[in-house]
Amino acid sequence: MQLTGKTAIVTGATKGVGLACARAIAAGGANVFICARNGSEVDAVVEALNKEFNGRASGRVCDVRDPEEVHATVLEAQGAFGGVDILINNAGIGSRNRVEDMPVEEWRATLETNLSGVFYFCHEAIPPMKERGGGYIINIGSLAGKNAFAGGSAYNASKFGLIGFSEALMQEVRYDHIRVSCVMPGSVNTTFASRGEMDPATTWKLLPEDVAEVVVNLLIMDPRALPSRVEIRPSEPAK
Repeated sequence: MQLTGKTAIVTGATKGVGLACARAIAAGGANVFICARNGSEVDAVVEALNKEFNGRASGRVCDVRDPEEVHATVLEAQGAFGGVDILINNAGIGSRNRVEDMPVEEWRATLETNLSGVFYFCHEAIPPMKERGGGYIINIGSLAGKNAFAGGSAYNASKFGLIGFSEALMQEVRYDHIRVSCVMPGSVNTTFASRGEMDPATTWKLLPEDVAEVVVNLLIMDPRALPSRVEIRPSEPAK
């Protein structure tokens, strides 16, 4: 897929991996429509992207747990740029709590954000992709989707589920010329000081830009090929 002239929706795009993906996709020539829950952060990122990429960005507030907000987001992206070609489902929250100690709302919020939100966006974005003759959906998962850990019941369940959802969806839409991949990063360093310096203790971790580079490489790959599941991990993790 050539990115020039295409339109991408990126969820959870005001920081970390989502922001890195939005910037990398815009740098490749695509229009980018971002969303997140914090309105002032959305406005600031849209302004910055438009300055850097000649007005090819827009966005709105969206809680991915709300199907009506997701519906409105996809409609607004279509109105802003004429269609939808790419969907990057990145929005997610973490959870680390023992089952017996976990509030029910923590369980629900984790599953609704990390899994149901992906369903809602795919449900809304696939029809306009079909109208455009195809597209690409990339779901940002985690190695926690295959490696469970104590205290990770909600997070693991959401990420294990995301892998299954992604692989089922891939089989549903592949003959509509829509590719689906699940990118599964290991530890990503998303905590930076105000000067952009990393905590020296975490320099072994992946950068958000590493994940974004994988995402862009998938998007521009010849459409005859489909890496349906991609694992990316630090090359030299802490011992």
